Amino acid sequence: MIETIIALALLGFGILFYFKKGDSSMHDFVVEQSSGLYGKYAPYSFAEIRKKVKEMGQEYTVKEYFIQITIFAGLAFGISYLYFYNMTVSAIYVVVIIAIVPYLTYLRCKRVYSEFLFEQIQVYTTNTIMEFQTTQNFVKALEGVYTSGVLDNPVLDDVKHMIELAYKNGDINESIEFMNSKYDYHMVRNMHQLFLQITREGAQDSTEVLENMLLDIDVLVEGVYRDRIDRQNFHKQFVQYGLLLYAMVALVQYLLGIDNYLEILKEPVVSVALHGIVLFNSYFLLNGEKYYNENVGAE
Repeated sequence: MIETIIALALLGFGILFYFKKGDSSMHDFVVEQSSGLYGKYAPYSFAEIRKKVKEMGQEYTVKEYFIQITIFAGLAFGISYLYFYNMTVSAIYVVVIIAIVPYLTYLRCKRVYSEFLFEQIQVYTTNTIMEFQTTQNFVKALEGVYTSGVLDNPVLDDVKHMIELAYKNGDINESIEFMNSKYDYHMVRNMHQLFLQITREGAQDSTEVLENMLLDIDVLVEGVYRDRIDRQNFHKQFVQYGLLLYAMVALVQYLLGIDNYLEILKEPVVSVALHGIVLFNSYFLLNGEKYYNENVGAE
């Protein structure tokens, strides 16, 4: 019984160390989960997202998916067998991890699409401002951006719809409301609000305020890209820490000896506790993947 307590205590201390560790990346993960560093981008069906990812050439090939599944299955088998020394249990864990691969694909595609969408919004706002500086007319600026070839769908079609709404209604209010609701970004709303003010107050020299807005957009985009790099570095560290936590059972076996470990493994409470540790760490890793892939691409 003493060996059981020692084994569970070691694993428990390992988990506490993992979550209490003073590493800033680990702390940022927990904090940013609740604070929401970025805003959410407009909902878009996954079928359309994956289609766009394929068009961009960033969808995995069959070979890449096979390699991913093989690596995950191998890790699941190795880790579970190291914990339980049971082929049946390991086979179950392998099936479970393979079943999760489509969800990981879904997360990755959303991240790629979100990054693409943010870049398109950056191009839309920047080029609309530059076109307006020349035309001094919001609709003409939209037409210039639409025909310039710098945009891609779905933003391209949405700009076209804005132009159609403007000509239909004789004003830009509904066009702006449509775009604001479709792409809930601060730089979109701020730019549209500025154009509304300029339109309502009549013709005036808006060069300086437009230049300032371009600078604000540049600063915002720089911050987003810098944060994206930080998040990539955090993701690598996060995965390393998660795998290290799995491997702590090897330290327990080294300290207790394999024979003693196998003996206490026969006790139901120990087996249940070990399953709980594996599942909890797996859930935390999966939640980390969700955090890394979903909360990107917007202010």
